Amino acid sequence: MTMSIHDFFRGRDVNIRELSDYIERLPSTIRIEEACSLSGDEQSALWEVSAGFRPVTIEDFVPASVPAMTQVIHHGKNSLPMFSRFQKRFCRPDEPGSTELWGYNHQAMAPFTGPGYFVTRDAPAGEVVIDYLRVPPRKPHGWPKIMPNSARLSRFIYYLTQDFMRGVSTHVTIGRATRKGKPMDNWFVLCRED
Repeated sequence: MTMSIHDFFRGRDVNIRELSDYIERLPSTIRIEEACSLSGDEQSALWEVSAGFRPVTIEDFVPASVPAMTQVIHHGKNSLPMFSRFQKRFCRPDEPGSTELWGYNHQAMAPFTGPGYFVTRDAPAGEVVIDYLRVPPRKPHGWPKIMPNSARLSRFIYYLTQDFMRGVSTHVTIGRATRKGKPMDNWFVLCRED
């Protein structure tokens, strides 16, 4: 019988170390498929067991070897019932010594919701925050026009939100959304594309 990521969530406590090892042994395309198949309940459980497991920094999202203003794609799935698949695209700014990343959400509903631009930085406790309270001043060529997160339907999705990210493996992180500093019942998993 073939093993899947869901086996780690069936009828017992999630062994985060074994799950992390399993994810990293997968080929890149299978890793993305497996990570993005997690249900909302599995994402919630993963958020809880990943606390303090693998500290992350912005270099887990854009490795130091990637040139400035070059996008790195993270495939994602959130715990919402509809429109749950998306990508977060990150880049390192072209500002020497910068300690943040710039990015936006690439997804099917973007014509209505806007691109959801954000700034990403290291946060306490070995986490990273994807911060929609700020938008980048510039963007790489080919990214959509920068809009404030208070515009259009963005106001109901990105406005006044911050996502906190925890490490699961070298490629996979788990996030939880907050609005006005209060945790929401909304989780999502990201898997970095090689």
